[in-house]
Amino acid sequence: MQFGRVAILGVGLIGGSCALAWKRAGCVASVVGVGRSRANLDRAVELGVIDEIAPSVTDAVSGADVVLITTPVGQFGPLLGEAGAALGPEAIITDGGSTKQDVVAAARAALGDRMPRFVPAHPIAGAERSGVEAARADLYDGRNVVLTPLAETAPDAVERATALWSATGARLSRLTPEEHDQVFAAVSHLPHALAFALVDMIASRPDAGRLFGYAAGGFRDFTRIASSSPEMWRDICLANRDALLTRLDEYETAMQGLRALVEAGDGAGLEALFARARDARNAWLRSLES
Repeated sequence: MQFGRVAILGVGLIGGSCALAWKRAGCVASVVGVGRSRANLDRAVELGVIDEIAPSVTDAVSGADVVLITTPVGQFGPLLGEAGAALGPEAIITDGGSTKQDVVAAARAALGDRMPRFVPAHPIAGAERSGVEAARADLYDGRNVVLTPLAETAPDAVERATALWSATGARLSRLTPEEHDQVFAAVSHLPHALAFALVDMIASRPDAGRLFGYAAGGFRDFTRIASSSPEMWRDICLANRDALLTRLDEYETAMQGLRALVEAGDGAGLEALFARARDARNAWLRSLES
């Protein structure tokens, strides 16, 4: 399926990588970008990520076949309102937001009768680096993209969004917005919150320099995602607050259980817990290879 003009609202890692992947696939005629930082947009043109810079959301969306919103989710409301007002009758809007129930609520409030043209999506292919400099054409190859179409979403809009996201090289699946937010509170939002909290805990100690000086591969691997965008993760944690709080409570319970094993000197219990975790992780890794 071919697309003409694509408007990207927020040209960073996610949006920029989409643009590069679609250009690689040869499925888009041109890409226009809009965002808060002129320097970032100028760099996006230099890198060939976008073809032109729009002075406003309205200018970017006018005449576009596709609108992709990849800003932090806290900015979606106003952007959806501006985009919906300029959206053509056959055009679609999709997004790269990491939460879905709040995005759907914002879309319903902003889009009105344009709501059937909105196909919520979440590409599961982020990285700790952000900004257009980090964008690459192969970011989505073999990775998952979750679509969460709604009862009111037009079938042709779903078909077009499916073709568009498939062209990135990703594997597509579907969840409801509610299912999505529960799942990713556990396997994405909680791990990011833990990584940020651990690094902040150590950085707040008076001997932080000494501790960081001895940190090695295990610490680096566990905390890699603490280098992610604070603004983006602030918005995600607040947008998916209820589900994240549930997962945080579950984790606190798990940590209390671990503490009890350590306090009791229960070596057999610790080994059993670690073995279960190792086996579960290894099984997950094998599933990724199949």
